[in-house]
Amino acid sequence: MEDNSSGTTTGPTPGPATGAGAAEELPGGRARPKTGKSEQTRALILETAMRLFRERGYDKTTMRAIAQEAGVSVGNAYYYFESKEFLIQGFYDRMTYAHALDATARMAGERDFDARLRIALDSWLDCAADYHGFAAQFFRTAADPDSSLSPFSRESHPARATAVDLFRDVLTGSDLAPKLDAELAELLPDLLWLHLMVVVLYWVFDRTPDTARTREFVRRSTPLVAKLISLSRYRVFRPMVRDAKGLIQDFILPTFGRTTAARGPAPSRRD
Repeated sequence: MEDNSSGTTTGPTPGPATGAGAAEELPGGRARPKTGKSEQTRALILETAMRLFRERGYDKTTMRAIAQEAGVSVGNAYYYFESKEFLIQGFYDRMTYAHALDATARMAGERDFDARLRIALDSWLDCAADYHGFAAQFFRTAADPDSSLSPFSRESHPARATAVDLFRDVLTGSDLAPKLDAELAELLPDLLWLHLMVVVLYWVFDRTPDTARTREFVRRSTPLVAKLISLSRYRVFRPMVRDAKGLIQDFILPTFGRTTAARGPAPSRRD
């Protein structure tokens, strides 16, 4: 299907996520556009949707309204995003990339692991702040274990790989990295990403001004996480480290990428 969109276009979205599988053609609007113009159209639709979600709320924003505001046909909107729900996945892709850039810049020159982890988590909260109004949709998406839109699904691998790479940089760029068990250090980026998912879940339900309770949760939990990781380097804790590594390898990592849902009927285009 050719891109027959009209209207003002914006610059392209950030490049595709790095890591294995980033270039895969995936369903639900996840395939990367083949041309510069189609990339711009996809970016325009996504940016328009995010603005309308903030202004009107997710539930009150239709694909037809998004297409009209973006100056494209409804058919084109569905070509790039199979349904409104997949705009959340598009947001997740974009947010993950923006977060990685922002956190990396903020961590420059900092070697303390505790500080680097806190910077990475605070950066996510700052990058996501404008979208907190429709954050409950994130939870509805992520909570369904069979949804291909879940952050744990195969379809979410490119964005998840970008986030895990960021937490790998949090660790390897710190003064703690050379002191850790090599095998455990290899698993820690995935676990730190899971810690971010806990923060995100808390953030979704936080109704305090400027999500102050979530920020306090980050402030108090980060030193604890850093201390537990730091203690793992001591010989007396090695048996527990090996047990923890076994649990992670056997029960946590195998769940990533295995929640792809069966494809359902094509979405209705009446909205």
